[in-house]
Amino acid sequence: MPELPDLQVFARNLDKMLADKTVQTITVHKAPKLNVTHRELNDTLNGQKLNKVYRDGKELYFKFSKGDVLALHLMLHGKLFLFKGKNEQKYSLIEIVFTDDTGLVLTDFQGIANPTLNPADKDAPDADKANLTYLKAKLGKTKTNVKTVLLGQKIIRGIGNAYADEILWDARISPFSAANKIPDDKVAALLKSIHSVLKNAEEQIIKSNPDIIAGEIRDFMLIHNAKKKQSPTGKEILIKEATRKTYYTEEQELYT
Repeated sequence: MPELPDLQVFARNLDKMLADKTVQTITVHKAPKLNVTHRELNDTLNGQKLNKVYRDGKELYFKFSKGDVLALHLMLHGKLFLFKGKNEQKYSLIEIVFTDDTGLVLTDFQGIANPTLNPADKDAPDADKANLTYLKAKLGKTKTNVKTVLLGQKIIRGIGNAYADEILWDARISPFSAANKIPDDKVAALLKSIHSVLKNAEEQIIKSNPDIIAGEIRDFMLIHNAKKKQSPTGKEILIKEATRKTYYTEEQELYT
């Protein structure tokens, strides 16, 4: 699933490619979770100019000239493609065609990527904007393991499985630590790692594929990387198999 750094780059590139274009038609092929009717979506957005594309949490927001926002959550396998004239992509969910004949389509072979018109505001901060006071308060209120807390989009938004592992290794905190047992100095280290790991990842993605709008680039990852057996410091990378795989090393301190 694309996470904060991926979506940050997608948004920047889509904004460069599509901003100031005017919507001609919107076609909904399959979107069972769409919060409005297909007709309402068309009636709302047709004829509007796309002002800006940006990331919010794990969604891409397309903001239009009258203030309406179309949010796209890519889920596990959603991908975006640009086209000219006719959309030839399989598994299309929703496509937007602009008056210059440029088009953008969201695909998903599972059919679960989710568009939302004018999504509600979220209370939780994006991970790259969270501050120390907030993070201490949230961790201090729960015995849940810290990785689960980082993945909770109602607590802190934008981090997924892969970057949670990278962040926790960088902070040298075991993913299995009880959140409320982590000492203050390590919470500060965790926040620093959240910001630095996500920022570095964004830079690595741009370096590898500056025009990317779909897919995941993970080769640069230090820990959550199936091709690597050791951390940069030479420790064995361990994997815990569960619903989500957790990559970690014995360098990470366990707080219980």
